[in-house]
Amino acid sequence: MRPLRLHLPVLGLALLAGLTVPTTVSSAAPAAPSPTVEEQRLDQAVPQEILRRSGFNDAAPEFSRELEHAHSYTQARRVVVREGTALWRRAVDRAQGRGPTGGDLSRDDDRPLYWARLGMTREVRTWQPDFGLTERQRSALLDRLERTSRGQTDIRYPAKGPSRRVVLTGFDPFTLDRDIRISNPSGATALALDATVVETAAGPARVETAVFPVRWQDFAEGTVERTLRPYLPKADLFTTVSQGRVGRFDIERTNGAWRGGFPDNDNVSRTETVPVTDPATQPQWTTTTLPYAAVTAAYTGRFPVYDNTQVTEIPAGGSEPVVRPEGPTPGSTARAGGGGDYLSNEIAYRATLLRDRLGLHDTLPGGHVHTPVLQFGAGNTTEVTDPEFVRNRRDIIAQVRAVVAVAVSATERRPG
Repeated sequence: MRPLRLHLPVLGLALLAGLTVPTTVSSAAPAAPSPTVEEQRLDQAVPQEILRRSGFNDAAPEFSRELEHAHSYTQARRVVVREGTALWRRAVDRAQGRGPTGGDLSRDDDRPLYWARLGMTREVRTWQPDFGLTERQRSALLDRLERTSRGQTDIRYPAKGPSRRVVLTGFDPFTLDRDIRISNPSGATALALDATVVETAAGPARVETAVFPVRWQDFAEGTVERTLRPYLPKADLFTTVSQGRVGRFDIERTNGAWRGGFPDNDNVSRTETVPVTDPATQPQWTTTTLPYAAVTAAYTGRFPVYDNTQVTEIPAGGSEPVVRPEGPTPGSTARAGGGGDYLSNEIAYRATLLRDRLGLHDTLPGGHVHTPVLQFGAGNTTEVTDPEFVRNRRDIIAQVRAVVAVAVSATERRPG
């Protein structure tokens, strides 16, 4: 995903100071925090329409009733894990044609999962049970709900079978204050491809997926590495996917260690070097090991696919950013990777850095794919869907599937 200011037409922690130590300590649980900026959007008309027209408007109320039956933190944790996992599987089933449609929104729509999850996180964030919740316990419940409802704990590969193993990730919708109707085709692709088998020239490939939030803090806390670390050593190929430019796919050749400050879904900005563990060994750039030449040479769908090599850097010894169409120069400092300086660049940087730190650079194909911007039909400025919008999303999903098939076909199967 790229900040709108780069290409799209539509698209700190606060330091605590001066605290005094109270002379007495209350035994009462701390007050529940207010809903986040992201959660507050849920009450607007468009999210409510999306939930109603998909049948997902029952998710948060049912979850709330289940929480009310929990009489301890342990019971609450069980509810969160069960219901978060069920929400992810429900969304995957709907996207893949299983179970009731729930309404007239097309099955490929990723937005019901996004808005239903926010309804559930808001319930946890504002819940005040009689047994009391510490801040740490509430944070742990929210973390489990986020992870389970995003498929991050649901990645499974068969112990036996001929399938290649592919890991694919998507993102939530973003820039919702500009157009709250927005869908993200990368998230829709993750739902459509999760636990599916893609037929390739090299044989069948099993795809497992997960979705990530559009929030700087989650990335700083290691959500990408925590999710991917157990699976990259077992995978034959991985690709992070996000929404990028209008009318084209891009295979991003180079990723940069820089956050450009574009506001996230909580309207938080971060302008800084990408924070990672062991910053002393942090490179300014990482590179794709996807077979970009094979992918760009193949016909995968109606959108053209490009090998994007452009970055923005501060050259060695320089002080001002310079655009480099052919990639970074030796000793330069990153200011934007091929995928920009937002969270799509960051997930690509983190995933490929993890690949390299696991010693898999030469054996594991992986990198980032930017999809076209998902556009509404001409003249539609108010409706939550239209036939062209649905067609565009389905075509993007189908083309990502084809890109994966070509990429798998162009790589050797890893042993094990």
